[in-house]
Amino acid sequence: MASDSGSVVAAPMTGAALWSAAFLLAAANFLAVLDMTIVNVSIPNIAGGLAVPPNEGTWVITSYSVAEAIIVPLTGWLAGRFGAVRVFALSILGFGVFSALCGLAPTLNLLVLLRVLQGLAGGMLMPLSQTLLMQIFPKRQQPVAMTIWSMTTLVAPVLGPVLGGLLCNNFDWPSIFWVNVPIAMIAGPIVWRILRTQETALRRQPLDRVGLGLLVVWVGALQILLDTGKDHDWFASTQITILALIAAIGFAAFLIWELTCREPVVSLRVFRHRGFSASMVNLALAMGAFFAVTVLTPLWLQEQMGYTATWAGYASAGFGISAMVAAPIVAGLAQRFDPRQLIFVGVLWLAAVTLLRSTGAAQMTFAQVAWPVFLTGFGLPFFFIPLMTTALGSVDPGELAAAAGQLNFIRSLSGAIATSIVTTVWENDAIRAHAQLVGVMNGVRRTAEVLVHHGFSAAQAASMIDQTLRAQAMMIATNRVFFFCGLTLVIAACAIWLSPKPTGEVDISAVH
Repeated sequence: MASDSGSVVAAPMTGAALWSAAFLLAAANFLAVLDMTIVNVSIPNIAGGLAVPPNEGTWVITSYSVAEAIIVPLTGWLAGRFGAVRVFALSILGFGVFSALCGLAPTLNLLVLLRVLQGLAGGMLMPLSQTLLMQIFPKRQQPVAMTIWSMTTLVAPVLGPVLGGLLCNNFDWPSIFWVNVPIAMIAGPIVWRILRTQETALRRQPLDRVGLGLLVVWVGALQILLDTGKDHDWFASTQITILALIAAIGFAAFLIWELTCREPVVSLRVFRHRGFSASMVNLALAMGAFFAVTVLTPLWLQEQMGYTATWAGYASAGFGISAMVAAPIVAGLAQRFDPRQLIFVGVLWLAAVTLLRSTGAAQMTFAQVAWPVFLTGFGLPFFFIPLMTTALGSVDPGELAAAAGQLNFIRSLSGAIATSIVTTVWENDAIRAHAQLVGVMNGVRRTAEVLVHHGFSAAQAASMIDQTLRAQAMMIATNRVFFFCGLTLVIAACAIWLSPKPTGEVDISAVH
């Protein structure tokens, strides 16, 4: 296919060049997703190193999230305007440069600015790595490409806290940024050399400045609201209320403008395809519930069970192993079965395991925590891989880059919203459960007398009883969250049947 610049989109690749390119594209996506969570456990180290309060250090997370959320929907326009390969190569190089500079930042203000730039570069890597992986693989092997991309997308967020904890414990906080540099600086030039003949067709589309401005306003306001709402007691704060109004009005104006603009910066017209819209409903519900459970697990283990950040990461990361075992099986089944059937089975499996986890006890062993997490991984490829195929197979060939951008945006946004909701509900429910336990508990005085008789002071006895009640209250709250996440997954499994059976093949060589 000839582009405006005269370039021609080459045929899919084969042999060593194919697998080298696939490895580098997957590695780039892994790094971009990893940096969404690797910083989370490192905030105390960063705040201490830069001599700022921990609550200000959270802007290191927020700045990256806001920049990424803004740039992901723009990826389709950028790929069409400048070429997917060119934008990807420059993005991975920029990601490496800004990662290196983040580790050298002497002040928090400079670090936040560099994290914005890192997020802008990293946000483009996710949809472009997906697009290019699908483009370089022959059609019969495209389920393999989707498997590679899906596994890096699902595993990286969980490995982030583990790797962040290990690096901070053994080195210092700059190492969580510097770990990106060698891979990024090597991948950029090699990807360009291998894939420059695969450059996508260019389209001289003008920049929709109004749409871009509205996107920045509403996404930025929403992301800041989600990241800081809990610290300000949500809508009890004037600041959070104003942010919510800005996000709501900005979103409404953005929808109206983009749906009526002749050349929108974000193509919302892909949602006219029922298969794509239904897939996005399924993705938002299932990914939100899954991410909520994934985020809550290490928090619960550290706050209630006494785990370190590293060991909480070990207990939470087991699904990556089982997901990699199941992924090749799904890649084969995807060519023989209706993808909606695979999605339904996969999400129901996630629901069943999550509901099983809602029966946990405060005295659980490491194995009792890690085993259900491991079982979760078997369902993930059945859900995520066919869903990508269903969603992208529902749109026109020329809309694939835009659809990939919307898909990644919804995945990231649903995770952010679910995290804010779940952490707030969990903490509030634990407080209510503690108050209820205190109200119904009998024999407190007798228990305290027994503890004093065994050598504890009255204050120590009271503290021990309170700690026991708090542990039980947090376990009750955790189980309730897992239960409602399990029900959400059941609804998500049923939602996929709103999608018609896909009839088209996903052929991203036609992106323009």
